[in-house]
Amino acid sequence: MAERIPLQPDPYFLPGGRVGALLIHGFTGSPPEMRLIGDYLHQQGLTVSAPLLPGHGLTPADMQRSKWEDWARHVQTSLDELKKHCDQVFVGGLSLGSILTLNLALHNPDIRGIILYSPAMWVRDKSLYLTPLLKYIIKTHPKSTDSDLTDPEAVHRLWSYDEKPVASAHELLKLSRFVKRHLSQIHTPTLIIHSTGDAVIHPQSAERTLQKLGATDKELITLHNSGHCITVDSEWRVVAEKTATFIRQHLAGESEAGG
Repeated sequence: MAERIPLQPDPYFLPGGRVGALLIHGFTGSPPEMRLIGDYLHQQGLTVSAPLLPGHGLTPADMQRSKWEDWARHVQTSLDELKKHCDQVFVGGLSLGSILTLNLALHNPDIRGIILYSPAMWVRDKSLYLTPLLKYIIKTHPKSTDSDLTDPEAVHRLWSYDEKPVASAHELLKLSRFVKRHLSQIHTPTLIIHSTGDAVIHPQSAERTLQKLGATDKELITLHNSGHCITVDSEWRVVAEKTATFIRQHLAGESEAGG
């Protein structure tokens, strides 16, 4: 059997047409978890950008030095750079990336549409709400060894830390609380995709997010054979196809993805 080439947590930019997609990875993760979706959209003619969030792709110690504002500024810079190449831009994010996507939509009403993959506005792990105190007691917390992924190959499409920096989890909490307060002010067309097999977010997180959004053009798609990282799991093709359809339906004028 051929030896697997180790996955690298690098950002990527795929030049295409005048319609762009900014894809934002999740907490402790990296751009490879958005690569299947990115490649699919690029094959449809889009220009695709997938940045690496500050503190990610290095070590948990590096991540602890990053604040949520650093993540927000970085994706804003990435969005601004993508706009230089594209006339219309869409933004999609996984988990933490979905919260950053909502924050971008709040501050950039010209975004044509947003796609929220497994939105982590509400999570199952109640210890997240103790992180304001826990971060002074412990530095990191090991991740569960029980995977919710249904495709055995999915794990090989991911690069992430084995531990969760507790101080960083507090930053995630602060960001989610900020965005929750402003959900009703977000009017950007929105597609939310989640799975009933997700062991990370609260079972009602996607529905609550949908209900509280100010957007009138919004849709919720529920999968049943994927874990939290729906962008790499068994139904990733469905996720990619639904994403591409949403983008086509929300292009302004007569433009097409290929320009």
